Amino acid sequence: MPILRFQALQDVQHRSIQVPKEEGLRSLSYNQHVFGEQSMRQHLPKSAFENVTEAIHKGRKIDRITADAVASGMKAWALEKGATHYTHWFQPLTGATAEKHDAFFEITTDGHIIEKFDGAQLVQQEPDASSFPNGGIRNTFEARGYTAWDPTSPAFVYGTTLCIPTVFVAYTGEALDYKTPLLKALQEVDVAATDVARYFDKNVGKVHATLGWEQEFFLIDSALAAARPDIELTGRTLLGHASAKGQQLDDHYFGSIPSRVLTYLKQLEQECLLLGIPIKTRHNEVAPNQFEIAPIFEEVNLAVDHNSLLMDVMQKVAERHYFKVLFHEKPFEGVNGSGKHNNWSLATDTGINLLSPGTTPMKNLQFLTFFINTIKAVHSYEELLRASIASAGNDHRLGANEAPPGIISVFIGSQLTQVLDELEKVTDGKLSPQEKTDLKLNVIGKIPEILLDNTDRNRTSPFAFTGNKFEFRAVGATANCAHPMTVLNAIVASQLKAFKKEVDALINDSSMKKDDAIFNVLREYIKESRNIRFEGDGYGAVWEKEAKKRGLSHHRNTPDALEEKISKRAITLFESLGVMNAVEIQARYEIEIEEYIKRVQIESRVLGDVARNHIIPTALRYQNVLITNVKGLKEIYGDDVYVSLAKEQVNIIKEISEHIASLNACITEMTEARKKANQMKLVQKSKAYCNMVLPYLQKIRRHCDKLELLVEDELWPLPKYRELLFVN
Repeated sequence: MPILRFQALQDVQHRSIQVPKEEGLRSLSYNQHVFGEQSMRQHLPKSAFENVTEAIHKGRKIDRITADAVASGMKAWALEKGATHYTHWFQPLTGATAEKHDAFFEITTDGHIIEKFDGAQLVQQEPDASSFPNGGIRNTFEARGYTAWDPTSPAFVYGTTLCIPTVFVAYTGEALDYKTPLLKALQEVDVAATDVARYFDKNVGKVHATLGWEQEFFLIDSALAAARPDIELTGRTLLGHASAKGQQLDDHYFGSIPSRVLTYLKQLEQECLLLGIPIKTRHNEVAPNQFEIAPIFEEVNLAVDHNSLLMDVMQKVAERHYFKVLFHEKPFEGVNGSGKHNNWSLATDTGINLLSPGTTPMKNLQFLTFFINTIKAVHSYEELLRASIASAGNDHRLGANEAPPGIISVFIGSQLTQVLDELEKVTDGKLSPQEKTDLKLNVIGKIPEILLDNTDRNRTSPFAFTGNKFEFRAVGATANCAHPMTVLNAIVASQLKAFKKEVDALINDSSMKKDDAIFNVLREYIKESRNIRFEGDGYGAVWEKEAKKRGLSHHRNTPDALEEKISKRAITLFESLGVMNAVEIQARYEIEIEEYIKRVQIESRVLGDVARNHIIPTALRYQNVLITNVKGLKEIYGDDVYVSLAKEQVNIIKEISEHIASLNACITEMTEARKKANQMKLVQKSKAYCNMVLPYLQKIRRHCDKLELLVEDELWPLPKYRELLFVN
C-alpha cells in the first residue's frame, strides 16, 4: 500500500480526542465574546450608548465624539477578553472573509509604548484593495480601498483579536464586498415593507428581513484528506469509484451522531455561543459523513455575518479534532451534495412576522399581501434569482436528484393554492358587503386552520413556503448568504413599492376603499404569477417541458445563468433602488465569470496531474505484476496449458491497457481544449471551459474509476470512498 494512504489510515485508527465539558448553563457563555448591548451598557457612557443604539435601529450617523467613546469602551472590553490586536473584518468578493491585524499599541516620540485605538481607527481603515477581485473597477497599481465600520453588526473577539465588521469599498466609492449591497437592499425592503405594513397597522415603524440558514457539510479525517490532492486543491473528489455501501439504506439520515463528530460539534457549539451565533440544531444528513447545523433566525445582515464567521470557526475547530470540513456542493459523486437553505421572512418592530398567518381576517389579509407580493417578485425576477445561486460547485448539485433543479419555481402547498384560486375569483371592482364578509370569513379567516395541515415540504422546489417563511433551497453550501439575500430583498422591495403605488392609485383615482383596492391588486398578481407556482416533482423531463411552456427559464450552467445579471432589467432594478450601479453590477458579473473559469481550470489541471502521475503509473505497476504472473504460468505449464490458465489475467492486462490509452488521450485532448479556451475573450472563454473542457473531467474520471476496480487495493495510491466516507 502506498505510504501516504497507509499512514493516513493508520492515523485515523489512533485518534485520541479530549471530550470538552458540556456547558451547564448556555446563557452564561452566550455572547460573552460579543460587544453587544449588555457589554456596551457596561463600557460606554450613556450618551454614546444611546447614539449607537439610534444608529443601529434608525440608521442615524455616528459623530466623531461618539466614535471615540465607543472605541475607548470597545478597547477596554476587548483587552479584558485577552485581545492584543484589532482588525476590520470584511467580506470581499473572494467568497471568504478578510482581516488585517493591527496591535493596540503605538510608539511615542520619546520611545515609549502606549495603547491606542480611537474613533478614527474604529470607523475607517485603508487595506490594500489591489489584490481582491474588483472586476475592472480598480487597476492593479491603484491599491487604495476603505473599510468602514458597520455598527449594526456587533464587534467580537475571536482568539486574541477584536474583529470589527465592516463594509469594503473602492477609493472611487464602488462596493468591493458582499455587505454593502446587502445593507442597501435591506434598507430598501425596510422602507417598502413598512409603507405597506401601515395599511394594516399604523404603529409599524420598521421592518426587518430575517434569515435562518441551514449549513450542510461533510467531515472527513484530515489525514485522509491530505492524501487526496483533489480534495486539498479543489475541495472535492475529482475521481473515486462509489463505495458498495453509500446512502442506499437511508441509515445515516437523522441517525445517532458518531461520537467523534459529536465531540467536534459540542466544541463548535461552545465557540459559537461565545461569539453569539445561536446554533440550535445539529443532525446527520442523508449522505455518509454529511451533517447539518442551523441557528435560530436573526436579522439578515447579522445572520450573514454569523454564517461567514461560522464557516471559518468550523475549519479551525475541525483542525483540533483532525477533521477537514468540506463545504463543496458536490464533494462525492453518487451521494447527496450540500446546500445552504436560506429561510427568509419579514418582521415588524411591533413583533409581527408578516409571512405568518394571524388569528383575524385582517391579519390574514396582511399575510396574503406580503405572501402574494413575494411570489409575484419571484415570478418577475426568476432568472435573477437563478443567477444569484450560480457557481461551478452548485452546477454539480442543482437537479441532481437531491437538490432543487435549475428552474426557479415556488411551492406553496395544495391548500394555499386553493386560497389563491378563491381570491382570483373575486369580483372586479368594489366588493359588496356580503362578498367582503364571505371572503374574509370563508377564505381568509380560515388560513390558520389550513396551515395547520399544510406543513409538508417539496424538496424539489427551489423556493418553498414552509408555514411562516419562504425557504430558498437552491443556495449552495459554499455561498455567501449575502448574495442571494441581496437579490431577494431587492426584488421584494421593488415589488412592494409597485404594489403600494397601484393600491394608492385605486384609492385616490376611483375612491375605492383600502381593502377593495388591496383585493383587486392582489387578484391581478395571482393571475400574473400563476406560472411560477408548481406543486409537483421538479425532477425530470416532464417538468422541463412544462416549465418551458410556462415561459420559465432553465439555465443549466453558470455561464448561461450569470448573463441575466447584466441584463437591462437587472441593472434598472438595482440602480432604481440604489443597491448597485451599472459599474458594480458589471464588475460582479466579470468576477463570477472569472471565478468559474478558474475553478474549472484548476480542477482540470489537478485531475490531469493526478491521472498521469498517480493513476497511470499505479495501473502500469499492477499490469506488470500480472504480466509477470502470466510469464510464470507459461514457464511452468508450457504454451498449451498456460493459455487457458492465464486467460483472465490476460483480459485484465488488455483492459488496463485500453483504459490507460484512453485516459492519456483524454488528458491530452483536455489540455488542448484548455489552451484554445485560454485564447478567447472572457464570456466565450467561460462557455468554452463549460462546454469543451468540463466534459473531459467526467471522461477521465470514468477511466480512473474503472482502473480503481481493476488494480490491486494494496497498490492504489488514494484513499477510497469507503475509507473517506465510513472511517470515523
